[in-house]
Amino acid sequence: MSELRFMTAGESHGPRLTAILEGLPAGLKLEKEDIDKELARRQQGYGRGGRMKIETDKVEVLSGMRFHETLGGPLTLQVINKDFANWNGRMAAFGEPEGEKVTAARPGHADLTGILKYDRQDVRDILERSSARETTMRVAVGAVCKAFLKELGIKVVSHVVNIGGVAVDMSKIDMSKIGEDVGSELNCYDSEAEGKMKARIDKAKAAGDTLGGIFEVIVQGAPVGLGSHIQWDRRLDARLSAAMMSIQAIKGVEIGAGFACAVLPGSQIHDEIFLADGRVQRKTNRAGGLEGGMTNGENIVLRAAMKPIPTLMTPLKSIDIESREAVLACKERSDTCAVSAASVVGEAMTAFVVAQAVCEKFGGDALKDVKAAMAAYNKRIGKDWCAHA
Repeated sequence: MSELRFMTAGESHGPRLTAILEGLPAGLKLEKEDIDKELARRQQGYGRGGRMKIETDKVEVLSGMRFHETLGGPLTLQVINKDFANWNGRMAAFGEPEGEKVTAARPGHADLTGILKYDRQDVRDILERSSARETTMRVAVGAVCKAFLKELGIKVVSHVVNIGGVAVDMSKIDMSKIGEDVGSELNCYDSEAEGKMKARIDKAKAAGDTLGGIFEVIVQGAPVGLGSHIQWDRRLDARLSAAMMSIQAIKGVEIGAGFACAVLPGSQIHDEIFLADGRVQRKTNRAGGLEGGMTNGENIVLRAAMKPIPTLMTPLKSIDIESREAVLACKERSDTCAVSAASVVGEAMTAFVVAQAVCEKFGGDALKDVKAAMAAYNKRIGKDWCAHA
């Protein structure tokens, strides 16, 4: 079986976005509606901008499936950009460009570094690909990976825990409800905190400013032993962290207790091990489900910090790349806050990395083979060690 991997292509205002997912076992049943549901979740959220009113993302499957089942070959996914109709003169592959060049680089974005690296004279050549619109296809890929993991009893969920300094009260959150639709506009499960977050977003929007925040991703039901301590690039915590950091605007990642590990003594950090009913169990999960680069049978818990979006309606000071004069940064249609959307992308990237680790561990070109290998493995270790077997 080939390695599970994916690649995306497309620009923010180009004609379409595409992803190719390779290495997925044959025999996985997929429904278009399940992928579209995840795409819709990415577009929703209090504080999102006008672009979300234009696009209604729907997936098209161009290869790798027949009558709802994967075939084992590359799965090609596509989403049409409706807004391209308004941008054809500026984003056409051929012909002469229409409209003015974008020359006022935005601080905090890929603009300035990108034009220098790729020898471009128009910031649009950079901002179109570096835009978080690219995460549309990551979410589509993640939806497929979540369907694969669901077949194996593994679930990936998320929730927002902080926006602009307004934090949830974890004692008020029923963690068993995470992942359920509770009508939240911010993927937040503390209604009181959500109200304060919305007020903070409204204030930022009125000032032409933006807000960041923190979201948490939880993986339930992952078997013991995904990943490895043998080599640095096989450690699952490292791979999950890299995947999360690859999301636009993410500037920090922690697993389990995270940075608290640096200030508390070992007696208050490490999860003690107990034997109950013949099974190894832990009463705490400060390790976030990962020890030595491998899953330990507890929930995987990741948190990611998202910086405020660098496109401000009250622009920051910058320079014009053509005239070298001081100017205000360019303004693109943007969001005031997109932390809830980022949490959906975080789910998708986590689902992909976990699915990739599952395929490495259990192999198989067909879903039946993966299930059989996983069942045999769990049987071998389950009676003595796996608390969740």
